[in-house]
Amino acid sequence: MKTLQQWFDSYAVSHQNPTNISIHFICVPAIFFSVVGLFMAIPSGVLSTFLPHPIIANWAFVVLVVILVLFYFRLSVKVGIQMLLFSVFCLILNYYIGQYISILYFSIALFVIAWIGQFYGHKVEGQKPSFIDDLQFLLVGPAWVMYKLFGK
Repeated sequence: MKTLQQWFDSYAVSHQNPTNISIHFICVPAIFFSVVGLFMAIPSGVLSTFLPHPIIANWAFVVLVVILVLFYFRLSVKVGIQMLLFSVFCLILNYYIGQYISILYFSIALFVIAWIGQFYGHKVEGQKPSFIDDLQFLLVGPAWVMYKLFGK
């Protein structure tokens, strides 16, 4: 497995343009947030018998635990904690949004809009998105943004 620095160095190759970086600081967290919402929209009746609260009795919680343990915390405890905090924020906010509107439709709309922004940013950059070469960059992107925003 690559080190955190190796992932970030590879990711940085196609993220040099200030406009693209600014777009990523908005769109990458929005995509992560929307994916959490999409997983929360999956019916999760069976999970309710094992998990006590609706914020965690959903597939997003299960997937996030697996990703946090198998990817983020293996890279770095600090990045793992940053992504854990962001994941908790995503779960709670998606839960409350879902109390008022369809989390499925909201998440789909946000996902599409944020990806349009991402592809525009890469058009400005003149580089293809990193995940084209390795899908793991879909997990590296959010860690890169959190790391840049909240501490090296």
